[in-house]
Amino acid sequence: MLNPQTVLILAILLPVHFAGIGFSQINEPKKKPNIIFLLTDDQSTITMGCYGNRNVKTPNLDQLAADGVIFDRHYVTTAICMASRANIFTGLYEFRTGCNFGNGNLTRELWETSYPMRFRQAGYRTAFAGKFGIEIEGEKKLPSQDFDFWGGGPGQTNYATARNSSMKKYAAKQPHSTLSYAEFSKDFINQSVTDRIPFCLSISFKASHRPVQPDPKFDSVYEGVVFEKPQNYGRENGKHLAEQSKTGRQYPRFEEWGYADNYDSVMRKYNQQIYAVDVALGMIRSELVKRGVADNTVIIFTSDNGFLCGSHGYGSKVIPYEESTRVPLIIFDPRHPNSGKGLRCDSLTGSIDLSPTMLEFAGLPEAEGIDGVSLVSLLQTPTKPVRESLSLMNFWGPKSAHSFGVVTNSWKYLYWYSQENDMLATEELFDLERDANELTNAAEDDSNLETLNKMRKLYDRNLYEINEKAVRPVYRKYKDLFDRKRTWTDKTEILEQSSSK
Repeated sequence: MLNPQTVLILAILLPVHFAGIGFSQINEPKKKPNIIFLLTDDQSTITMGCYGNRNVKTPNLDQLAADGVIFDRHYVTTAICMASRANIFTGLYEFRTGCNFGNGNLTRELWETSYPMRFRQAGYRTAFAGKFGIEIEGEKKLPSQDFDFWGGGPGQTNYATARNSSMKKYAAKQPHSTLSYAEFSKDFINQSVTDRIPFCLSISFKASHRPVQPDPKFDSVYEGVVFEKPQNYGRENGKHLAEQSKTGRQYPRFEEWGYADNYDSVMRKYNQQIYAVDVALGMIRSELVKRGVADNTVIIFTSDNGFLCGSHGYGSKVIPYEESTRVPLIIFDPRHPNSGKGLRCDSLTGSIDLSPTMLEFAGLPEAEGIDGVSLVSLLQTPTKPVRESLSLMNFWGPKSAHSFGVVTNSWKYLYWYSQENDMLATEELFDLERDANELTNAAEDDSNLETLNKMRKLYDRNLYEINEKAVRPVYRKYKDLFDRKRTWTDKTEILEQSSSK
């Protein structure tokens, strides 16, 4: 029989030196997975090979997709960076975060429920680098103190690494910020593994946001490449869309940003910025392998919103058409038996789902009463429905371009309330199964009346949530403005009252 001192020594040494034998497996607690969340800015699905673009080079993203699950019906619920990032952090719709340009910042109370805070409270080491994208109400500085490692920056940050104060130390090695975030990630992974602490790493790339400043080391990648234009490219394919959608900055940017007459040159630089992100992903995954934690690290890759890239004759984002609001999403859990099968998921998912998904991976409960749902079960059953619908909203920019809508697995319904300059309140209905490029407004076809009425009822139900759950008074007016049954006279009074406050 072993004496107590010998048993103690074995208990210490065996898990380290004989990790594969039954003794250590019985006595060693199950490891918490590491989480890496990678977020790009303004990235369309047409920038990735795994989403069907034959003109682009994204080997690391395509490999991540082959290793994990690629999501084909993933939407941001507000297609603009500040609001979208608040959605991701909290799992809440914009009218519940109260966070968007001109409407307000995120409260400290809600920030405390965010996934980075929850991970840190649970004993994870946390890190953030890149464009933070939101501000905490009443706080003059970004919450760097709420992370163990900090490489974040205010506003849009800068493509020049040296001009991002928290990232300056990487400027000599990586003068362009995209790869500097990979270096930051490598250091953080290395230190966390050395200290044997589970980690949650969030990287928010500036790419591919304008100004267009791709890393010059990749100038030759797309030299001379001719890009196939999307089937709904150009003004001819936007004539049927709501006049309200043409009153925002998206419409002139089709010409101002070169999509109309310099498409290939614009897309070369745009995709060059994504190529650098692809390289950064490869660097991060290589470090995970080098440090022996690749098999226990979940990776999630997505974007804060899409980009129209000339579709329907628009540039930029914001308006809720597919190219603006449907974005890439890849989830890879190396521990899952479906890893490596190249699965695709066509269930309806949204940006509000990312926080509860990350928390479930770590075995942590989601915040109470959120709008999002965990997507972890979809790795096992990619065809499983997790929701009936998602709300899509834009409360930013000129009031005439504001919209509210609802999307299901098969249909999208949008409502544009403004009747300024003799515009008519407009309903749009798109059959996403048969018309993924949104080339026909199905609301104008009487044969779709039954579907239109179903989507109207779903829209009304989703819209009413604003009145029930809006955290700021500024949002409650939208319930009335987007009410299909209210007159324009009523809505004009609401707009005048809100402007006078």
